[in-house]
Amino acid sequence: MAVFWVLLLLYAFTVIHLDLIEGHSMFACEPVNLRMCQDLPYNTTFMPNLLNHYDQQTAALAMEPFHPMVNLQCSADLRPFLCALYAPVCTEYGRVSLPCRRLCQRAHSDCHTLMEMFGVPWPEEMDCSRFPDCDESYPRPIDLISSLHATEESPISVQRDYGFWCPRELKIEPDLGYSFLGMRDCSPPCPNMYFRQEELSFARYFIGVISILCLSATLFTFLTFLIDVTRFPYPERPIIFYAVCYMMVSLVFFIGFLLEDKVACNTASPGSYRAATVTQGSHNKACTLLFMVLYFFTMAGSVWWVILTITWFLAAVPKWGSEAIEKKALLFHACAWGIPGTLTVILLAMNKIEGDNVSGVCFVGLYDVDALRYFVLAPLCLDVLVGMSLLLAGIVSLNRVRIEIPLEKENQDKLVKFMIRIGVFSVLYLLPLIVVIGCYFYEQSYRPVWENTWVQERCREYHIPCPSQVE
Repeated sequence: MAVFWVLLLLYAFTVIHLDLIEGHSMFACEPVNLRMCQDLPYNTTFMPNLLNHYDQQTAALAMEPFHPMVNLQCSADLRPFLCALYAPVCTEYGRVSLPCRRLCQRAHSDCHTLMEMFGVPWPEEMDCSRFPDCDESYPRPIDLISSLHATEESPISVQRDYGFWCPRELKIEPDLGYSFLGMRDCSPPCPNMYFRQEELSFARYFIGVISILCLSATLFTFLTFLIDVTRFPYPERPIIFYAVCYMMVSLVFFIGFLLEDKVACNTASPGSYRAATVTQGSHNKACTLLFMVLYFFTMAGSVWWVILTITWFLAAVPKWGSEAIEKKALLFHACAWGIPGTLTVILLAMNKIEGDNVSGVCFVGLYDVDALRYFVLAPLCLDVLVGMSLLLAGIVSLNRVRIEIPLEKENQDKLVKFMIRIGVFSVLYLLPLIVVIGCYFYEQSYRPVWENTWVQERCREYHIPCPSQVE
């Protein structure tokens, strides 16, 4: 079962690493298309603008209430001021200039009476106190446009760090509690932002085939136990519960394969300019159910492996018999099911569920690095450290018994076979799990690079600020 995780993650991280480590790009400048700003001395602008309009069509609609004031020429400063906000000049240096406060104050002073007559209020986002206070006497309109091309030393040329702006297509209703790249009410896109369509199709069928194989193997193990329960006494009994856990994990991935992205993704709404986005939180009941089963049994499987090493340690070091170990079975079950259950409830309370539009299931930490670190990576690392410590202590003890205490040949053979079974099973479990943990650490290291590259590649398409070039 762990091999399933390893193969999938290795494929995913290899493709992502090769495809996404690209170069950087400058801010995206575009021609000015606004009718009110056509005859200005500059012809390129930047979207989103200073008032958070995603494209020039949206900016043009927002400027319509000001057209009567501009046509009546209530102020010679109004049109340059509006264009500096709705279609700010975009220079080759990737800088956006803000109008001076004095220009705003003159436009407001000259036009506010006429605006009141037309029932047009002065917008709060155009409050003059928001703009820089230029030292020099502010020029008239023609000189204003020239000053927009000032050098870096000019007091009106302001370098802005826009960061990530959530595209209009990815915005989500505020009451759902979604977030993406640090932005609230935003969600990652579907299909997956890191894969091409042909890669997604291959990954989906790959997951489907592997889930069927894992389900078959674990189900066979469980049915074998049901036929003759005496074949698996303690300390081997935890292997059965371990197999049951990964039987459920495989079943969830198989269900995800059948569902494709019907549960992991929210459907697109073209009429509302919304693209398909990743499901987050517990509002989607099917996604919540898949998450609960997948996360609970994934964590329970790792806990049962630790319990397996504990039972082996008890059998090898203090030489507990099968009956003595079985008396602790209630405690083992309380830990194996109680710890994962507690973590699952905490994640549900924190609303950390995320859809995986590659596999079709829902899990945690797919986009939230902190959730991945504390609720997936930390428990798995702890299980590996505790399990390996107990395993090595048990093997050392058994080997000392084999060397120092003379035993009959038959008993010697049984002890050697027992140690071989411990070693083989431990390698089959630990090696893939350590690779998975290594992949998680790799992901944590390169996640910012992947996300930044995705923004660079999609910023023009989504009409959001492109990341500035970093030398």
